[in-house]
Amino acid sequence: MDFPKIHESEYRFCLIMWEHEPVTATQLVKLCQDQLGWKRTTTYTVIKRLGERGVLKNDNGTVTSLVSKDEAQACEIDELVEKKFEGSLPAFIAAFTKHQAMSEDELDEVQRMIDRIRKGGSQ
Repeated sequence: MDFPKIHESEYRFCLIMWEHEPVTATQLVKLCQDQLGWKRTTTYTVIKRLGERGVLKNDNGTVTSLVSKDEAQACEIDELVEKKFEGSLPAFIAAFTKHQAMSEDELDEVQRMIDRIRKGGSQ
């Protein structure tokens, strides 16, 4: 199944939706106006577009997600690794760690993830 594309401004909208769902379209208009500076029509257009692409469901004015935040993030990372690092996760991690300092706690957490994967568990 193809994962629906969520563009950057739509992703910012989705962050608000995920935080407040289930949420009414009216509440989303107010939240998007306050947090994104959007007009009412912009919010309704985004709700309509994301509904058509299967990202969310608008049921009589109540908006809920059909795609989770974790799924959207995983898809973005997969796309990034494929496009920019020729599908190589080690190349991505090398580039990330070269320019991003990691604390001992973060390194320990990454090691625990690797250990779980090696043992056949999920992340």
